[in-house]
Amino acid sequence: MKQKTASRKIKILVAKLGLDGHDRGALVLCRGFRDAGMEVIYSGLFATPDRIAQIAEDEDVDAVALSLLNGAHGTLFPRVVKELKKKGINDVLVVGGGTIPEEDKKILEKSGVSGNFGPGTSLNDITNHIRNGVLKLRKL
Repeated sequence: MKQKTASRKIKILVAKLGLDGHDRGALVLCRGFRDAGMEVIYSGLFATPDRIAQIAEDEDVDAVALSLLNGAHGTLFPRVVKELKKKGINDVLVVGGGTIPEEDKKILEKSGVSGNFGPGTSLNDITNHIRNGVLKLRKL
């Protein structure tokens, strides 16, 4: 396992979860994160929560960016957090994005998923949230 120092490049897993086959936004994020200097891993379509946790462990990522447009975020996003914790992974930032109603955002935050960005959020806002969250976790 690599040392997660403040100076190490952020490694992020962008994950398309469940039965959502719409990946254009996730692919845009992959390119944007790469252009922002992050190392990016893409899960491909139809990833399961346990598969995402396994990739996160295998690749020693700093952050997992979950993307979902089909309304299952309330079930699947917290399951990813649960699977990470089952593996003893507590130092990874989990962020969500997609079509997430405002009333669901606080519930997701309580489950350990931050950000919960919707359509139209600037890439700069998302990238800053990830950088700040990862740096905060690295100081723990």
